[in-house]
Amino acid sequence: MTHRHPTTLGLLIAVLSAATFGMSGAFIKPLLESGWSPTAAVTARAFIGGVVLLPFALVALRGRWSAVWRGRWRVLGMALIGVAGTQVLYFAAIQRIPVSTGILVEYLAPVLLVVVAWVLSRRAPRAVVLIGSAVAVGGLVLVVSPDGGGGLDPLGLLLAVLAMVGCAAFYLIAARPSDGLPPVALAAGGLLLGALALGAVGATGLLPVTVSFADVPLFGQATAWWVPLVIVGVFATAIAYAASITATELLGSRLASFTGLLEVVAATIYAWLLLGERLTVLQLLGGLLILGGIALVRADRGEPADLPSARVRAGTRELEATDAGSAI
Repeated sequence: MTHRHPTTLGLLIAVLSAATFGMSGAFIKPLLESGWSPTAAVTARAFIGGVVLLPFALVALRGRWSAVWRGRWRVLGMALIGVAGTQVLYFAAIQRIPVSTGILVEYLAPVLLVVVAWVLSRRAPRAVVLIGSAVAVGGLVLVVSPDGGGGLDPLGLLLAVLAMVGCAAFYLIAARPSDGLPPVALAAGGLLLGALALGAVGATGLLPVTVSFADVPLFGQATAWWVPLVIVGVFATAIAYAASITATELLGSRLASFTGLLEVVAATIYAWLLLGERLTVLQLLGGLLILGGIALVRADRGEPADLPSARVRAGTRELEATDAGSAI
C-alpha cells in the first residue's frame, strides 16, 4: 500500500489552510464597513465555524470522550489563545497602529518560534533555517508594504507583539501530540469555546459589539449580510482551522508557521480579485520570496525542529510497516 510522505501531505494541507484563512479579510471587510464591529464579526465566524465542524468532530470521536478529557487543556488553550486571544489582541492593535504594521508584527511568529527553539535547545539553528527566515520576512515586508502612516502608538505595538506571541502559541498548541484527539475535534472545541470567550469579552464592554443587517456590496452587487458571514464561517474558519491544525500536527510548529505566511499572500490576492485593491509587482516578488523562505526552511534535514512532528513521523512509519506486513 502506497502512502504519501507526511511532510508532503502536511504542506498540501497547509496551503489549503492558508488559501482559506486568507479569504476572511476580503469577505469580512464589507461587513465591517456596513457597521459590524470586529469583535462581533469574529465571534460570529468562530461560532459558525464551530457549529459546522461539530458533527464531523462527533463522528471522528465516536464516543471516545476520554480523548476530549485528556486534551482538555489543549482545547482550552486553542480557544482562549488560538481563537479568541490572538484575534482580540490583533483587532485592538490595529485600532491604534496601521493595519499593515499590525499584520507584519503578528506574522513574525515563525521567527519567534525559531528564536524560542534556539534558546530552549541552546543550539543555533542551521544556516539554511536562518537564511530562510530572513528571506521569508523580507517577502512579508514586500507583501504587506507598510507605509508607516498613522504613527506607531506604543500600546498598539505592544498589543501587536502580544498577538504575535498568541499566533506562535497557536502553532505550538496545534503541534502538541494529539493523544487520540482528532484535529477536527480540537478545531470544533476551540472555535465554540473561543466564540463563548469572545462573547464574554464583548459583554464586558471592553470591545464594542455592534451588528448591522443591511445589505453589503459583494461581487459588484448588493448582497444579504449573512452571505459573506457564512462564507467566512465555513471556508475561512471551519475548513481553515481544521486544516491548519492537521497540517501542524504533520509538519511541526516551525515549518507550519512559515507555511502560514502564505495566508498574507492569499489575502492580498483575494483583496485584488474581490475588492479591487491594487496588486503591485513588489507584492508579487514578496510572495515569491515567502515561497523561497519556506523552501529553505523545508530543506533543513537536521533533527526534527519539535517533538510533535517527530512523533507523527514515527507513527506514520509504524503504519507503513503494518500495512506492508498486511500486504505480505
